[in-house]
Amino acid sequence: MSEKFNLWIEKKKNELVHNDIIQMEDLIVFLDNIKSLIFPGYVEYISDMESYIDNLIKKSKANLMSLLETVDNIENAQINASKIVEDFFDELPRVESLLLTDIDALYAGDPAASSKTEIILCYPGLTAIFIYRIAHVLYKLAVPILPRALSEYAHSKTGIDIHPGATIDEYFFIDHGTGIVIGQTCEIGKNVKIYQGVTLGALSLREGQKLKGNKRHPTIMDNVTIYSGASIFGGETIIGKNSTIGSNAFIISSVEEDMTVTIQGQKKHKTK
Repeated sequence: MSEKFNLWIEKKKNELVHNDIIQMEDLIVFLDNIKSLIFPGYVEYISDMESYIDNLIKKSKANLMSLLETVDNIENAQINASKIVEDFFDELPRVESLLLTDIDALYAGDPAASSKTEIILCYPGLTAIFIYRIAHVLYKLAVPILPRALSEYAHSKTGIDIHPGATIDEYFFIDHGTGIVIGQTCEIGKNVKIYQGVTLGALSLREGQKLKGNKRHPTIMDNVTIYSGASIFGGETIIGKNSTIGSNAFIISSVEEDMTVTIQGQKKHKTK
């Protein structure tokens, strides 16, 4: 071996290492427990609901506390784990309410769905939305790393990449979903439908960290449908209410309400 390589190896041996890592198994257990709490009976058999729920809350809080302690050790963030756990569980009723609207939207919008049970058990779109809504709560509570770790697990499982910082309102519909990307500062209104391969992204990021905190991703207003392969970029881009974005359209400027945009970039008012 060369002297240069040997010096590099010696340097590696003396580097500071993180001995704490977030285990994928711990993320999955946490998500399964929260899913069981929101949708009892969909993950495992229940013989006694009262004791099951009490035990599940206890386990779920312990799961989250352990994950937060790991994050704190990695980042030395000195977070108040106990308060975060309580605040997170206080948000679960609201998360459940949003998820129920998402299930309603998926069922109403997909004639291939035989039941809401099928959606809960089988639809990758709902899986991605469920994990996003959990990660978003932790993101709003300023928890480091963990929200992004959850979203990356969802990405690997479903092919759908939703940043936990995105703001997504009720009745959100993802069909098929593979290849969807939704950026950190994206805002999505009510009753929005998104199909596979859609990107809601930022324009050129050459300035990198200088853009942190700026609105970089588009705003999608209520009742918008975005078909497969469409790309919408820019923090100043607003897609108006009741608009339809056609497959493979490329958009970097705002679209008025009640418009249809085609792949050729043509805009026209919808026929009423």
